[in-house]
Amino acid sequence: MESDCRIPVACCRPRVLVLHALFWGLVSLRVFGAALLSDDKATAVKVVVAPCWLLEEFVVTTECSQCTAFQTRSWSSCGPTGYVERVNCTRSNRDEYKSCRSAVMEEHLFWKFEAAMLALTALFAVVVVVRQRWLDRLASEKVRRQIESI
Repeated sequence: MESDCRIPVACCRPRVLVLHALFWGLVSLRVFGAALLSDDKATAVKVVVAPCWLLEEFVVTTECSQCTAFQTRSWSSCGPTGYVERVNCTRSNRDEYKSCRSAVMEEHLFWKFEAAMLALTALFAVVVVVRQRWLDRLASEKVRRQIESI
C-alpha cells in the first residue's frame, strides 16, 4: 500500500503547513520565552563561594572514608565519588569536607575493568574462530565447485 502523500499533492499540503506552524511556533516560543525569563531574573545573582582547599594549603585531618546514605544525600562533596575526607585549611583554619578517591574503590574499579576486558577478549576470540571457520568453509566450497566444473 502506498503512502497518502503520493495520491494528490494537495493532500500533503495541510500536513506540511501544520508541521511548519508547529516548528516555528516552538522556535518563537523558545526565543521570546527566553527573552521574557532573562528580564525577570536579571537582578538575581547567585554567589558561589569556592571551598578553602581550592584556594589555600590544607592538611587532611580524617582519612578518606565512604559516605553514609545520609551524607550522600545531604553533602555535595559526597556526590562525585561516594568518599569524603575532612581537611583543615591552614590559613583560614576552617574544617571542610573534600571528595576523595579511595584506594579500595580504585582497586575495585581496576578489577572490574580487567574482568570486562577479559570477557571482551574471550568474546572476540570466539567470533574470530567462528568467522575463520565460515570463511574456510566458503573457500572449500568454491574450490569444490571449480573442480566439479572441470
